[in-house]
Amino acid sequence: MTKIGRYFLAVLLLFLVPYSTGAKPEMEPLILGQSCALSGPTQDLGLEVRAGLLAAFSEQNAKGGIKNREIILISKDDGYEPYRAERNSLELIQNDDVFLLIGEVGTPTSQAVLPVIRKYNVPFFAPLTGAEFLRDPFNKYVINVRGSYYQEMEKLAQYLIDQKKLTRIACFYQNDSYGYTGLAGITRALEKRGLNLVSQGSYERNTVAVLGAMNEIDQGEPQAIVLVGAYSACVEFIKLRKNRNKAPCIYGNISFVGSKSLQKSLGSYHKDVIVSQVVPFPWDLSLQLIKNYQLALHNYQSSFSPGFGSLEGYVAGRLFCAIATQIEGEITREKFLETIYRNKTFDIDGLKLVFGDNDNQGMDDIYLTAIAPDFVRID
Repeated sequence: MTKIGRYFLAVLLLFLVPYSTGAKPEMEPLILGQSCALSGPTQDLGLEVRAGLLAAFSEQNAKGGIKNREIILISKDDGYEPYRAERNSLELIQNDDVFLLIGEVGTPTSQAVLPVIRKYNVPFFAPLTGAEFLRDPFNKYVINVRGSYYQEMEKLAQYLIDQKKLTRIACFYQNDSYGYTGLAGITRALEKRGLNLVSQGSYERNTVAVLGAMNEIDQGEPQAIVLVGAYSACVEFIKLRKNRNKAPCIYGNISFVGSKSLQKSLGSYHKDVIVSQVVPFPWDLSLQLIKNYQLALHNYQSSFSPGFGSLEGYVAGRLFCAIATQIEGEITREKFLETIYRNKTFDIDGLKLVFGDNDNQGMDDIYLTAIAPDFVRID
């Protein structure tokens, strides 16, 4: 063999060695995309959800990922603005080639992304919103983990009216699709009991201009006010009203308010403030889910302390892993969806999420908490 022939043979063997020794080519990662508020008045909630997702994915990656494929999360900041959420989602699909979109934070942002979902048939997984339009009409590409805002409002109505025997209820809400959904939810819950709102008032998203809304609400002399807003506006409203109006009143927030931020910002104004929640109590160590969640948060997102937002993100991440690991054969978007609606029930450390043929929401339970110096379960 000539010198040149030996050279080409050596080069050929160099390429063949990894395969002849049994080495396997590296598997492509599963890339997931998230658009959420990482800045602005809602950033705390976005950061918490992202931390929960990352904790769940890091936990799964430490076990070998999904069929030896690492899970990678790409998060883009939309500042809780719909046009930015739409732009981010298009970039994630077109440029980053994500497998699905996960953990969108907000109703108006989710509404802006829906046309993108319809166009590209990309799963929209675990958005942090209880908006009804993501549940009815049924859309198999939208997979909800949490309960709806209608269910949260029903829970608040049960507490305020059925248990506390209050009849004069008002509503403070954000002037967009989030606020309108909450307003419709509490109106529906009241009508079921033969009641109507005594007053209502709204504010603009990403602001704390609440004085006008407060003046309108006070005209109804409410015994309780249901708040459908981001924490910064809700904090401003509660503090301002408590300083101006000393009449007894319960302030009932829904989960999207961001409980930890609300508690921290209210400080000594916490009395008579309650929040409905869509996940179990994050400090209840009698639950295996909470033990594993706190451990994963400690191991992989140690700068975050336990809370409702990161727990919701963790549950969403664990559910994604549970579904993906049960896919038979090649992992595709359609097979991912087929697995959800074929298997229907997924058990995450004792927390059961159940889907149906025309039901794209996994959980229905709603919990009530009071903001004392620490969170307290009240149901």
